[in-house]
Amino acid sequence: MNAAVEAKAAEIKTIVCRVLSVDPATVSDTDLFIEDLGADSLKLVEVLATLQIKLDVEVDPADFRRLVNLEGVYEVLSEALAE
Repeated sequence: MNAAVEAKAAEIKTIVCRVLSVDPATVSDTDLFIEDLGADSLKLVEVLATLQIKLDVEVDPADFRRLVNLEGVYEVLSEALAE
């Protein structure tokens, strides 16, 4: 995770949890969005769109499949912000 994402990790987690309608206190970085948190593909698209808007970053659509948990989100955003 790069420094920019690390500095915003709490904000990113809050955004993801708000979109997925889950309590941030109960979510770990490795909880799977679909299997553990009950998200569906539309919610994942909403997560991505919201993060792109809030963080002013463009994520390659090919990286969408990596957004399975917070660790994946942090990795994808780190790479997108490094470009």
